[in-house]
Amino acid sequence: MPKAPVPAAMTALDHAELSFGDVDAVTTHNPFAVNDLWFSNQTGIPLERMNSYGCSLVYGHAQGPTGARLIVELLTRCGCAAEGSACSPAARPATLALP
Repeated sequence: MPKAPVPAAMTALDHAELSFGDVDAVTTHNPFAVNDLWFSNQTGIPLERMNSYGCSLVYGHAQGPTGARLIVELLTRCGCAAEGSACSPAARPATLALP
């Protein structure tokens, strides 16, 4: 599970014709610090640009509120190129690139 958001984020950014170099902020719905450490290591995104408002798990694990929170936090954080990811019950990440 810690590795799943990386390929999902790559796919979302590829579809948006963006790269990790274009990303200003990342929010995740990861329950463990190792998940974000892996993401940062594999993508080059500095930890300082990840989860500026903390992890969305503080509000529970519901998928709808999680997705809405990720989007609002990204728009609040920078209003520009950003990427967010959340896990699904099947441990498949959902990602969104906001150019």
